[in-house]
Amino acid sequence: MQKHPHRREFFSWIRYGLGGAALASLLVRDGVARAAAVPDEARDACPHFPPKANQAVHICLCGAMSQIDTFDYKPKLFELHGKAPSFSERPDVFFGQVGLLRKPDWNFKQRGKSGLWVSDLFPHVAEVADELTVIRSMYAETSNHTPATFQENTGFRLNGFPVLGAWLSYGLGCETDDLPAFVVIPDAREYPAGGSINWSNGFLPARHQGVVMRGKGRPIDDLFPARPVAKGADAAARELLETMNRQHIGERGDNDALSARIRSYELAAKMQTAVPEVTALTSESSATRELYGLERPESADFGRSCLIARRLLERGVRFVQLFSGGTFGSPRRNWDGHEDMLLNHSQEALRIDQPVAGLLRDLRQRGMLDDTLVLLTTEFGRTPFTQSAANTVGKGRDHNQYGFSVCLAGAGLRHGIAYGATDDIGWKAVDKPTHWNDFHATVLHLLGIDHERLTYYHNGIQRRLTNVHGQAIKGILA
Repeated sequence: MQKHPHRREFFSWIRYGLGGAALASLLVRDGVARAAAVPDEARDACPHFPPKANQAVHICLCGAMSQIDTFDYKPKLFELHGKAPSFSERPDVFFGQVGLLRKPDWNFKQRGKSGLWVSDLFPHVAEVADELTVIRSMYAETSNHTPATFQENTGFRLNGFPVLGAWLSYGLGCETDDLPAFVVIPDAREYPAGGSINWSNGFLPARHQGVVMRGKGRPIDDLFPARPVAKGADAAARELLETMNRQHIGERGDNDALSARIRSYELAAKMQTAVPEVTALTSESSATRELYGLERPESADFGRSCLIARRLLERGVRFVQLFSGGTFGSPRRNWDGHEDMLLNHSQEALRIDQPVAGLLRDLRQRGMLDDTLVLLTTEFGRTPFTQSAANTVGKGRDHNQYGFSVCLAGAGLRHGIAYGATDDIGWKAVDKPTHWNDFHATVLHLLGIDHERLTYYHNGIQRRLTNVHGQAIKGILA
C-alpha cells in the first residue's frame, strides 16, 4: 500500500510536473523527503535521533473522563458498591463530599486478541483495543480543571507556557508550506475553559501558536475577503503590504510580532487554496463518512473534526489537536460528571466513540498509523466514591488527580497493553506512577526528540516542555 502521498509533495511545486515527481521519488528513496518544507527554529536541531512518528493528533477530553468507567477495570468496586471507603485520612476532593463507593456504570470486557479491558461505554473504541496503549497510572498536581488542562498541554499549571503543539512546531517545523504546523479543532459547541490559552505559543516565537480550524461552519475567520475583489487587486495589495513591511523592518529593525504577522499573511495566501481542499468532505466516500459517524447526528460534529484531522495529517500538518468538551456551564457540555455520571458520560461518549475508532481504523488502512501518533487524554480522572453525603450512593463523581488513565496509539508503541495501575478501587496510582512530564517526554521521544535538548532561553533559563523532570516511559515503547 502506498503511504502518505503528501510526503512526496512536501513543496507545493513538486506536484506540477514529471521532473518534480521524479525528484520527489529520489528524495523519498534516499530518506530526504522528511526535511520540513517550513524548517524548525530549535537551537539544537531536531530530530535528535530517528523518529518512530513524524506527526501526531491529540484528542483532549475536557472535564475529566472517569478512568474506572472506561479503561481501568476494578472488580473490587462491584464487591464494595454501597460501602464506605476505608481511608486512613479523609480524601481531599474538590467539592469536599465523600459519599459511598459506586461500582462502574458500564460493564467491562476483555477486548481483541490482547484482552485489554475496555468498558461498554466505548463499544466502537473497544473494537480497536488491539491498537491501544493505555497508561493507567497517570497523576496530576491539581484537581482544578483549568490549571490541570494547562499542565496536560504545557507541563505547567500556570498559563504563559508553550503547549505541546507549539513545541513541536518550533522543534520540527512543518512538512507543508501551505498549512500551519499546528492546527486546533475545538468542540463544535464552544471553546474549552481558558480558550485560546490552550493552544498558546507562550514565550516561543509567535508563529508557533496553534491555528484554529472549525470542524463545522466556516473553517477559518477572515481567510477570504468579505466582498468580491477585482482580478489582480489582491496580489497588488499583498505586494504593497510586503513593500511596507520591508521598509518598516529596515527603519526600525525586525521583531517577533511583525515577523509572525508577515508570515501569517504569506501563509494565509496559500491557505486560501489549501483550506477549502482539506475541508471538502464531500470528496470522501460514503463508506468513509459512515466510518467516522458523519451520518449520525450524535457523532457528526466530532466525526467531521476527526476526518478533517486525517486530511490535515495527509497534507503534512505536524500536529492536530481536537477538543471534546467546552466550559463548565449548565447543562454540562463536557466530561465533568458531578451530577450524574451515567447521563453525562453517555452523552459525551456517544459524540466521540465512533469517530475516534473510525480515525484509528482509517489511519491503519491507509498505512498512516505506522508513522502517526494518536493521543487521547483528559486532565485528571474521577473518584471511586460518589460526590454526595457520607451515607449515600450518589449519581456523580468528583475530581480525582491521584490516579487516572490516558490512551495512545500508533507509531513506536506496544499495542494492546496497559501500563501501571491504580489501587484496588481506582483511587491512586500505585504501580509505575506517571506524571505529565513523563508523558510529554515519551511523546517527544517517539517524534525523535530528546526532551532535555528541546529548549528555549526565556527569563534567564533554558525552558523546556518537561520543566526539569520527566523521562520517556520505556515500558510502553516497542
